[in-house]
Amino acid sequence: MYRLLFLQFLRSKAVRAGLLLTLLLGGISIGIGHQFLDQKNAAIDEVERYQKQHIERNVELHKDDLGLLMYYLKFAFVNSPASLAGLSVGQSDINPIIQRITIKNLEGQRYDTDLVNPMNLQSGNLDLSFVLIYLFPLLVIVFTFNLLSEETETGTWRLVAVQAPSKRKYLLTKLSVRAVLVYAVLGILLIAAKIALSIPLDVNFMMVVLLSIVYIAFWFGVCFFVIAFNKGSHFNALLLLSTWLGLLMLLPAGINAYITNRYPIPEALTTMISQRDGYHTKWDMDKTETIKKFYGHYPQFETFGYPTEGFNWTWYYAMQQMGDDDARKDTEALWQKIRKRESVSKRVSAFLPNMHLQLAFNGLAGTGLGEQLDFLEATNAFHEELRLFFYPMVFKEVSGDRVDWTKFTPKYWSQNTEGENPIRYLWPLLSAAFIVMLGCAVVFKRWY
Repeated sequence: MYRLLFLQFLRSKAVRAGLLLTLLLGGISIGIGHQFLDQKNAAIDEVERYQKQHIERNVELHKDDLGLLMYYLKFAFVNSPASLAGLSVGQSDINPIIQRITIKNLEGQRYDTDLVNPMNLQSGNLDLSFVLIYLFPLLVIVFTFNLLSEETETGTWRLVAVQAPSKRKYLLTKLSVRAVLVYAVLGILLIAAKIALSIPLDVNFMMVVLLSIVYIAFWFGVCFFVIAFNKGSHFNALLLLSTWLGLLMLLPAGINAYITNRYPIPEALTTMISQRDGYHTKWDMDKTETIKKFYGHYPQFETFGYPTEGFNWTWYYAMQQMGDDDARKDTEALWQKIRKRESVSKRVSAFLPNMHLQLAFNGLAGTGLGEQLDFLEATNAFHEELRLFFYPMVFKEVSGDRVDWTKFTPKYWSQNTEGENPIRYLWPLLSAAFIVMLGCAVVFKRWY
């Protein structure tokens, strides 16, 4: 009987079209992910050659004045994308993976982004996570909405009720036929993604597979719960599509609006203004006062004295530092608000499977907001390291050709996942799937 049900289901042109369309869209999304990774990796491959030429050219031009040389020199700090980033692009298409930093004030640099066609940003990337989160539930709905109502409307349900040993078992068998096909498509796409994107068979990829399986099981549970009430096909389709629209569109939009209004970030503007005012107003202030504040931040450099006659690099870089120091309060407030938004989003998403899955995919791929904030914090540490190395030489007026520039190659950063347990991503989805399955069991026990 199972083979007969399988062949009968596949006979439908709509079923075959749905499977082929999902495979096609999944294949396109994998291609887009591959293209995305190629673009990022090409930029990373180029940055080492560029930095070497950039340093050599500027040293040749300004080696007699190290302060002027450091005004121009930029040092690359690279966030290498994981292969999983091609599966879940997240925010890495709008956030740069390469920071080119000078030793001047940091706040005016670390939010710089890449030049990208705004039309591409507006349309977004069709990555595989989008196909899994948004399109697979539609495929499940299309395959299951008339699982029982079709039998009732065609008049065959009474025959099934009389001849089948168990009505419940018969419906579960029909459901399993659809589940096998959907999971087969999922398996094909995940295998294709692993091969095409060169994703290692590690814990993170296995977690992506498990999360996808449980997420689809959740939607099968939702569909089975609805059809168990034995309503008409039109009612089932309307209710399931409304559920899809509510869970995947309306609720996330409402949550985003709530978080945006609950935690506004006017500090995004005031940080920029404070940083610029903190630097530019120092041109008209007493140089001694500026240098004194600078030594308050770096007391180890006070031995270089208080040069105030004419232009000097001690005073100039002290002004640059004051820009960051004057903006520090607004910067800390800005980051606290962004971290708070991220924290609230994660807590709320535990009750919304599609939101949780998207954040989980981004977290596993290293493309979420939290990972970008960690990269920016690491950029701050990298910038501080550069300052502490070059400030003494600039203040001593060391010649630029006395520095070993071969040491300054691009520095690479990767997310520190030590102590993190990817299994934590699984529990909210398992809980949601369990609750839906429990509801299905209660309904079936009552009606069948």
